[in-house]
Amino acid sequence: MMYDKLHENKLHKHKLYKISRLFLGDVELHKDLTLLLIIGGLYALSSALSNTFVNLYIWKQKSDYLTIALYNLSTVIAHPIVFALAGKWAKKIDRVIVLRLGVFFLSVFYLVVLLLGTGATKFVLLLGAVQGIGFGFYWLAFNVLTFEITEPETRDIFNGFFGLLGSLAGMIGPFLAGWIITTMKGFKGYTLIFSISLGLFVLAVIMSFFLNRRKAEGSYELFKVLTWRKISSSWKRVLLANVALGLREGSFVFLITIWIFIAAGTEMALGTYSLVTSAIAFIFYFIAGRFIKTHRRKVFILIGAIILSCAIWFIAFDVTYSKLLVYGITISIAYPLMLVPFVSMSYDVIGQAKNAAEWRIEYVVGKELFLNAGRLLSILIFIAVVLLFDVEKALPYYILFIGNTQLFIYLFARGVFHK
Repeated sequence: MMYDKLHENKLHKHKLYKISRLFLGDVELHKDLTLLLIIGGLYALSSALSNTFVNLYIWKQKSDYLTIALYNLSTVIAHPIVFALAGKWAKKIDRVIVLRLGVFFLSVFYLVVLLLGTGATKFVLLLGAVQGIGFGFYWLAFNVLTFEITEPETRDIFNGFFGLLGSLAGMIGPFLAGWIITTMKGFKGYTLIFSISLGLFVLAVIMSFFLNRRKAEGSYELFKVLTWRKISSSWKRVLLANVALGLREGSFVFLITIWIFIAAGTEMALGTYSLVTSAIAFIFYFIAGRFIKTHRRKVFILIGAIILSCAIWFIAFDVTYSKLLVYGITISIAYPLMLVPFVSMSYDVIGQAKNAAEWRIEYVVGKELFLNAGRLLSILIFIAVVLLFDVEKALPYYILFIGNTQLFIYLFARGVFHK
């Protein structure tokens, strides 16, 4: 009997090994890597359930572009400030504790949304700030832990698999949330999905207690990292490429969500959109993670950037649900092809940069600051368009401009050199 149980356990492990080999290749699934993926998966599922609908929740209470823009502006202002502070704390205390703080504040965000209810539009700056604080703590710790846990030869696979988890969550979360919101009357559905997200973040906090403690020593040298001339030209190019990435992300995050709702008139349409686009992204993150090799990274960054530029023309001058769906499918193909090699390249540049071992946290903070600078600039330009022009007439030209900024990612990335 003992032999049968032992044989069964071995067989179970063998099956798990085969499954992990399918998605991760030859990467060893050690404890911290597995836990980090689980925590990242819980974060992705919680965000997919609710983040997709927070902007819509605010829009339904007050259909105003400026209100939505101010909410997102507050988030991208708080995020980099806390991110920089979290970097200092990670040097003094522990990255795992910082990760825990991030998940805690994101839990507080959903708790505040639940407490405010239909009065949320009166406190959009507060809501955005709390979410930005959570993002700052969470992504600093997650990025640093990713850098420490993975190696140059495993980063494309890890980033690809993490993209797979995000895509899977994007398939399940918004579709389920859209169905719940559509089925339940009033704002009851929103209350339920925000409650579920709160529970998932609490579970992520619990999981973080099983991660090995990781301390860093030394002083916090953020300003030395930001003076790129003393580091390398490749580091400078990575930072500028992140500004370009942030420019596209900044306003598209909320604009596409609102346009889908306006075009279709129901939350279920947004859930269906996310289900279809995330399914496509799931496939292409798998392909990108498994088959993009180091020497082909720049080629795929260019291919992804060009496809994204083509996609924007589907929705530039005539926004319908079917065109939005075609746009979503197209970018779901493009983003994995561009982001998986770009993110891996960025970590490789950091790994080979000056004092990488001592300043790894500072490098991660620097990269995020430039990414958020792009997001901030994107939203500020959008606010200027809303205040100074006829929104309906000016928006097509705004999105054509913003929708092509990712081409600069390739222009900067092509000059990056790493071993």
